[in-house]
Amino acid sequence: MPAAKPAPALLFYSDTDTSRDLLYLGRFDCHDPFIAFSHRGKKTAVLNALEYGRGLKESAFDEILALEPLGAELRKLNPSGPRPAAADIIARLAARKRIPAFTVPDDFPAGLLERLRARGLTVTVAEGLVLPEREIKTAREAAAIRAGNRVATAGFLAAEDLLRRAKISGRKLLLDGTVLTSERVRLAIEIACLEAGGLALDTIVAGGDQACDPHCRGTGPLRPQELIIIDIFPRHTATGYHGDMTRTYLKGRANDAQRALVDAVATAQKAARKVLRAGAIGSAVHQECVKVFTARGYETKATPTGSVGFFHGTGHGLGLAVHEAPRVNSVAHEPLKAGAVVTIEPGLYYPGLGGCRIEDVAWLTETGHTLLSKHPYAWELA
Repeated sequence: MPAAKPAPALLFYSDTDTSRDLLYLGRFDCHDPFIAFSHRGKKTAVLNALEYGRGLKESAFDEILALEPLGAELRKLNPSGPRPAAADIIARLAARKRIPAFTVPDDFPAGLLERLRARGLTVTVAEGLVLPEREIKTAREAAAIRAGNRVATAGFLAAEDLLRRAKISGRKLLLDGTVLTSERVRLAIEIACLEAGGLALDTIVAGGDQACDPHCRGTGPLRPQELIIIDIFPRHTATGYHGDMTRTYLKGRANDAQRALVDAVATAQKAARKVLRAGAIGSAVHQECVKVFTARGYETKATPTGSVGFFHGTGHGLGLAVHEAPRVNSVAHEPLKAGAVVTIEPGLYYPGLGGCRIEDVAWLTETGHTLLSKHPYAWELA
């Protein structure tokens, strides 16, 4: 019986901000692109002098090669040629280590891909996940995500403090005599998250109709008696893992329509959580939210100025990236796996009434799930 062909080596050329797969592979933060590959169970990185020593101390790579000697070796072979580039280094290592073929992720640099193929290397672009094991979180990873959500909680407490202290003056919120804005609340959140050990970027503090665009960060004055969506997804500095939580607020007294909207979103989240477990189909979990909204008369439709209602998925995977596998939405037809971490974040958005989203994070088990987020849902702030 002929021997099985060895699996192609998995090749990366990226920085770890761009490629969370590369961060996962080597457990090493590096903000400049570098070569790394995994072959026959061994993980190798090629690092320049700036990163080499730190890589030896901090990374999970099995082998770290120094970039400069490899470049010098190639220059000796071709003294009059151009300076050796990444493609030359990779080709040299492939020959030395007898690597017959590479698989690369679908975000691999196109130019480098063409140069590798021009040098005779067989390079295949992967379809789907290159590190599917990332989807399943260990207890240590779950604890890191929980720590990320504790950072988010610090941000919510800071935002709530500002909203509680703000005074209503007509159509304005004043704090210490100054108009309270999305920017001012966001800054307070970012400072609180830094102090709690995390970095919160692109935090959403969106009030009124701005909140009806779910990814609008929010700008300008916040208004009394308007719904305010605050979505905080900080990266925990010590581990690199993210938290992700959303709460909706209102300063003053809500009207009946606003209360009904918030109650519908809270009820939809509870309905989704009732069926959320390993083995559940993502689209079926999503459908539990849709059922609640449909039963209460909340229509979802496209309009000339944008969609209204519930027009996004119920959740997404969370880990080293804010959005990663798996998904919980209308087209997620695969069973969710034990150990996956997903957000559950239904929302409703109607300009003129406002938007509401409530988001928590769940670690899936065979019998249900464990919440990795914890913060009160009190939303009407006097």
